Amino acid sequence: MKKELWHERVSELDTLLKRGVPERWKALTALETSVPRGGAEEEGLAQKIDHTLLDPFATREDIRRVCSEAVRFRFGAVCLFPCWIPLAREVRDREGADFRISVVIDFPGGGELTTARVTAVADAFKNGCDEVDIVMPLGLFLSGDYPAVLEDLMAVKQASDGVVKVILELSRMDDLRKRDAALLAFVSGADYLKTSTGVNGKAAVEDVALLCDVAGRLCGVKAAGGIRSRDTALAMIRAGADRLGTSSGPALLSRDHAE
Repeated sequence: MKKELWHERVSELDTLLKRGVPERWKALTALETSVPRGGAEEEGLAQKIDHTLLDPFATREDIRRVCSEAVRFRFGAVCLFPCWIPLAREVRDREGADFRISVVIDFPGGGELTTARVTAVADAFKNGCDEVDIVMPLGLFLSGDYPAVLEDLMAVKQASDGVVKVILELSRMDDLRKRDAALLAFVSGADYLKTSTGVNGKAAVEDVALLCDVAGRLCGVKAAGGIRSRDTALAMIRAGADRLGTSSGPALLSRDHAE
């Protein structure tokens, strides 16, 4: 997204966006966030990977395997359901590892009440996770209730004791909705803007670039959904992604695993 396009939208949403985090609002209006992004493709690839297992039928052995792979391949994080926080901590402590434990909240629909979402986020951090990936209230957002969405996301961030990544599900939105979703999540104080759940569509380099234009250096960008090859992963990083959510982490580190 060209900066003049999203900046025009910032002006249109002026009254609403002013309710967000003041520093984020000021950065948007001053065009401070629209700066070049994109890092070295190969450098630190493993640390950019959130090794993910969100199969509702996964067992303890499956979770142990994923955490053990995080240790072996030195992935930056694992991404799991909240019930697996104690087991992930057990593996991490036993192995003397330092991967981050991230969990999904209100996944994949974002349809819970704000009170339930806030409680779930607070409980996840109390139980020992380091990060949460929470789906934005999609139904409210697509209905145009932007004030309720912003209030929800700000309440979630305030209840957090660590990193918050807001999942926007951009693969199901038109260009205008994508801009609005990114702007709302940004001014809410989110630490990362995340492309999608991976349930309803795939990450796209164009969407990563859009999020980077909004996020600038003040907020991270995570690409997730359909990242199953090294070529796709590197394309996302070239577009500016700081983190990659994928269940194919080991394969991405193989130079033989290209499209």
